[in-house]
Amino acid sequence: MVNLSYLQDQILPTAEQLPSSDETPVDNQLQNDIPNLLLSLLATIWAERGNWYFGVDMAVYYNPDEDAIVPDGFLSIGVQRDNGTRGRLSYVIWAEKVTPMLALEVISEHYNSEYEDKLADYQSLGILYYAIYNPFSGRRGRYKLRQKLEIYKLVKGKYKLVNGDGNWTWLPELGLGLGCEEGEHIGWVREWLYWYDSDGVRYATDAEMAVQERQEKLAERQEKLAERQEKLAERQQREKLEAYLRSQGIDPDQI
Repeated sequence: MVNLSYLQDQILPTAEQLPSSDETPVDNQLQNDIPNLLLSLLATIWAERGNWYFGVDMAVYYNPDEDAIVPDGFLSIGVQRDNGTRGRLSYVIWAEKVTPMLALEVISEHYNSEYEDKLADYQSLGILYYAIYNPFSGRRGRYKLRQKLEIYKLVKGKYKLVNGDGNWTWLPELGLGLGCEEGEHIGWVREWLYWYDSDGVRYATDAEMAVQERQEKLAERQEKLAERQEKLAERQQREKLEAYLRSQGIDPDQI
């Protein structure tokens, strides 16, 4: 948690008075697509909750005398999700009074010290979890030997790697797991980051749930059709038997 006691006697700027971006464009499509997927999943998973906010490429201010930091994505719990019709211009910690619980960085084409400087920044801010996704793991680059997804937890003021045994890691304070696996999003089949439940079951996207719903409806229609066909076959067999009995001078109704 960021200590804001030293700011109590200052007149602090509001979000409207602060730059809403560092004006640095992302150099990798995944830096937007991955956090936006996590946001869309949360919008479904926590649809009934209003006490969370997930920011994508948004400035986070922690000191009026310092430049903002801009994670690729971050999650805060205990803040108002709906911040009016205009929404948040930036995330100002002294106004929100809540430090984000999770920061996410996606390694870009041009390395930006995600494993060093940014790790130190998030650690000093007291952000509980810091996740680094490396799409170049095992392939190329300075950090090709790093894991695809590394998750650090703040333990006694220092980040400790807490990756689970599989492709996901449970984050108890969030009530969610975070991991990566291959899937399809925006028509793109590749590895994505997803949220998981406590049993390691991945939460499905809206598109996947729509496909599943269509498949279930199709299966239900096919089952009803099979039932009708079975009843029709039984009736035809019965009628054939009755016709045969009558041809033998036997009234089937008397049997």
